[in-house]
Parts: sequence; C-alpha cells; structure tokens
Amino acid sequence: MVRMSADERRESVIRAAMHEFARGGYYGTSTDAIAKRVGVSQPYLFRLFPNKQAIFLAASERCLKDTREVFADAAEGLHGEEALHAMAAAYTRLIAEDPDKLQMQLQVYVTVAAAEAAGDHAFGEAVRAGWMELWDTAHLPLGGDAKETTTFMAYGMLINTLAAMGFPPGHRVWEGLYPSARAKGHPEK
Repeated sequence: MVRMSADERRESVIRAAMHEFARGGYYGTSTDAIAKRVGVSQPYLFRLFPNKQAIFLAASERCLKDTREVFADAAEGLHGEEALHAMAAAYTRLIAEDPDKLQMQLQVYVTVAAAEAAGDHAFGEAVRAGWMELWDTAHLPLGGDAKETTTFMAYGMLINTLAAMGFPPGHRVWEGLYPSARAKGHPEK
C-alpha cells in the first residue's frame, strides 16, 4: 500500500469535509465523521488542521475556488454576453453534476451568518475575501461592469435557491432566467 503524504491527506480531508459539511452543516457535522470518511484518526486530523473551524474554512475556500475555476475556464477568451452565458451554463452544470458544491455554498452562508451573530468576524472576513475573488473572476469577463456583475451574481444566488429547493427543469420558476442558466437536469438530493 502506498502511503499518502501529509499534503495528499490534507487534500483528502478537504474533499471529505466538503461532502460531510455539505450534508450536515458546520454544527451538525462531527470531526469524527470526517476522519472516518478519510480513514484517519481524529488525532491525525488535528495534526493536519488545528480545529474544526479550520477544516470548515479550508472546505469553504475550496468550494469557492472550484467555482472561480469553473467561471474562469468557461469565460476564457470570451467577453460580455458570450462570457455571461458560458459562465451561467458552466455554473448550472457544476451544481447539477456535483450537488455538494451547492450544498456547501449554502452551508457556508449560514455558518458565516451564525459566526457573525456570535461575534466571530474573522471567519466571515476570510469567506468574504474568497467571495470577492469569485466576484472579480466574473467581473472582468463581463467588461468590468458592476451592474452586469451584480445581475449575474444575483441570478447565481437565485439558481442556488431554486436548485436547493428542488424545482425541476421545465418548472415555470426557471422561465425568467437566461436560457444558459436554466436547470438542465434535476440536481440529486
């Protein structure tokens, strides 16, 4: 059996954490569940990450990074409306093909709100920084137009909500979205 390096283990913890947190949220997910999914002990998990919040933050950052990469890849060489439709279609595919991405995003927003309410602003600052990188990734291909970027991101949040609630493709609630952003397949639950 080939042994994994600490970086490879760390990566597997982040992937496992995204899956577990996407399903159970920050408060409903135990570090034991993450450790079991990876096949390591809890003490080993805490050698890789100092605490549960650090694991959640790493998973949150990965989720945002993966979404940024989807936007950047889709918009490569495109501008304006072409970029908008390419990014919208790519994002819609992402959340349909990998429902954990959508669920993790939603868990991140809830967890940031809870942390802020409890006076923990550092966590929110870190997540907001990642979200602003996501904004910037969409902003440039959209011509640096703040209104276009705001509209694009607002549609994305609407897509998140509709998909999370399980509205099937073809349902009338999707009709107002640009065709490239409409659900093509029902995200798995």
